[in-house]
Amino acid sequence: MTTLLRIDASMRRDGSTTRTLTDRVVEHLNPDAIVTRDLADGIGLIDEAWIGANFTPEENRTEEQKAALAASDALVAELKEADVVVIGVPVYNFGVPAALKAWVDQVARARVTFRYTENGPVGLLEGKRAILVAASGGTEVGSAIDFAVPYVRHVLGFVGIHDVQVIDAGRQMVDADAAIKGAQAGIAALAA
Repeated sequence: MTTLLRIDASMRRDGSTTRTLTDRVVEHLNPDAIVTRDLADGIGLIDEAWIGANFTPEENRTEEQKAALAASDALVAELKEADVVVIGVPVYNFGVPAALKAWVDQVARARVTFRYTENGPVGLLEGKRAILVAASGGTEVGSAIDFAVPYVRHVLGFVGIHDVQVIDAGRQMVDADAAIKGAQAGIAALAA
């Protein structure tokens, strides 16, 4: 049974290229189960209470600390249970939307999704596949001024997800038709 975690990071619900193309990716992959996380619904930011709770050993956490980490624990559980992670990555001002950065902060947790060793960090979420659906107005995906896709790819690798494919719908303000056609071809080429 294949479980797919879909993360929508576009703040636009109507007219969003990443949401439309992510729909197509999900249809193409036809997973057994789909969990959807829409970051436009809101996501908490980490704060001092969250950090204190996170760095307290689990067995020593107070009820307040457990509550501070409850949303993060739920997001981590979604990620751990997924076989495939599909993330809609709109490029906002050369980077990721703030809500996607907040999601990263909630799921990149030492001793939970990665650990430090004498040889450096090791991701704990091995064996998963990720597909990034990237869209931009003028930024070329993968270029020197694209700080979104390389960032998300790096974060995924940091937590152990190294099989990352990118569906590129960049530079839509330059040539929208070519961007969408290229993305659709990328989706059609995905192995199910």
